Amino acid sequence: MMFNYLLCYFLLQGVSCDIFNGLWYVTVINIGPIHENSLSCANEKLEFKPELFQLKHLKAISFFNCFQSPNKLPVSIPTGNWEKLAESLESIEFRSNPGLIGNIPSTFGVLKNLQSLVLLENGLTGNIPQEIGNLVKLKRLVLSGNNFSGNIPDIFGGLSDLLILDLSRNSLSGTLPLTLGRLISVLKLDLSHNFLEGKLLNEFGNLKNLTLMDLRNNRLCCGLVSSLQEMNSLEEMVLSNNPLGGDIRTLKWENLQHLVILELSNMELIGEIPESLSQLKKLRFLGLSDNNLTGNLSPKLETLPSLNALYLSGNNLKGDLQFSKGFFGKLGRRFGAWSNPKLCYPVELMSTNNVPYGVKPCHQEEIHLVKSNAKTEVINGDMNHNSDFITSMGFSTCATNGFWWIFMILGLVLNSYIVF
Repeated sequence: MMFNYLLCYFLLQGVSCDIFNGLWYVTVINIGPIHENSLSCANEKLEFKPELFQLKHLKAISFFNCFQSPNKLPVSIPTGNWEKLAESLESIEFRSNPGLIGNIPSTFGVLKNLQSLVLLENGLTGNIPQEIGNLVKLKRLVLSGNNFSGNIPDIFGGLSDLLILDLSRNSLSGTLPLTLGRLISVLKLDLSHNFLEGKLLNEFGNLKNLTLMDLRNNRLCCGLVSSLQEMNSLEEMVLSNNPLGGDIRTLKWENLQHLVILELSNMELIGEIPESLSQLKKLRFLGLSDNNLTGNLSPKLETLPSLNALYLSGNNLKGDLQFSKGFFGKLGRRFGAWSNPKLCYPVELMSTNNVPYGVKPCHQEEIHLVKSNAKTEVINGDMNHNSDFITSMGFSTCATNGFWWIFMILGLVLNSYIVF
């Protein structure tokens, strides 16, 4: 009681209080420079005092940039006494604390009213505890930027209120848990930069409210799944740097009318770039680099009114780029199509400043081909003419040495020179 009173009486920065039954109680503690009025971290060794768990009306606690040294002054999250805050605590946040080490306490599972658990860019390790699945009121679960390992537990079946799930930048492995497909309220799903493998889930089609899916930099395989086209609220789909494989034409891309960002680079995709992508009128970024895509590029992509970045480099596209000068001018260096040996741009663009980087002009190939064919016709014609001439003189056409062979070669060279 006295600890509550002192914190509230002295109006400490980062401490908020409220009245319960006529008495003041601490409800919020922010330590570190996360807000202008937050408590500053002490220079000496920080530790969790037992008095923390006496704050029976505490709703939110935050530590930002406080525990800095994982070697000299490491600190772990206490494992006991969390049940004392089970009725009141709604938010726990530990951000940018490299000296905060150890595991997530399984006793967090008793915090039945917890709505936000953010453990971002700390030094935490170990597995994600199964008990997190007990937090049925959770709206935000962010465990990004630690060194968690092991499988993602299949615990999401009861977390129907969850809006944000971010497990990115860890060392998580194994396959995607099926209960991810039961997060019917989720808006953001970020599992990027891990070691996840296996197939994409058919259950993804249940995520009707999802606006961001980021699964990049994993080891996912076995092709695109049709359930992706059922996520009709999706605005950002980032699947790059996965050996996913399969045909890009598997999906009905026109179903994803809210897409703003589509990043599918370095995924071993095959097939022609589908023309249905030109129906995504909100699309701003399209990344398809470093795949095995083939065929001609549809000029209808130019009709996308919001597109300001198009990256197609490192494929097997062919033909001429049938985009206008204005389109190349609009995108500038945000148009990337280099490392497509059979792709070229129209000669008219050579007089502008909008020549696509790393792409050759079409006319060079055509002129070279015309000259090559002309020379071949001249040589073949002269060879036939001279063969008849040599035969009529009583010599064999198989005799390739001597005066007549030299005479014939000199004649061909002179004729070719005269032609060009």
